Amino acid sequence: MARVFLGLGSNLGDGRANLDRALELISVRVGTLLAVSDYIGSEPWGFASEHRFTNAVCAVETGLGPMVLLDITQEIERQMGRTHKHAPGESYTDRIIDIDILSYDDVSMHNERLTLPHPLIDQRDFVKIPLQDCINKLST
Repeated sequence: MARVFLGLGSNLGDGRANLDRALELISVRVGTLLAVSDYIGSEPWGFASEHRFTNAVCAVETGLGPMVLLDITQEIERQMGRTHKHAPGESYTDRIIDIDILSYDDVSMHNERLTLPHPLIDQRDFVKIPLQDCINKLST
């Protein structure tokens, strides 16, 4: 079993409800939720939009490997109505749900589909703050 941290974000529709639904699907399809950060609001990062984000981080214990985990989180995004995932070099867009694999145990890897740990964690307060909150909740 591996401990993974997933970053979640939504800026279309009811962000809190979207994160609640994503967490429910993660608990069914990915593994056991160990902790969930408080939800925070943030401005869009990397693109302009009038829609603010709702963000959170969750810790999950899973038996899935990193690439299968990526496939399943992307299936959850599609199931929730996300129709487009930006490709490298494309601009970000508004989205009903975004699920990023932030870390997978102590695994370091890089391929055309996945880099672990996530390379932009340190640049994004909307990830760093809930990640630290989630880690703190795990230790209590």
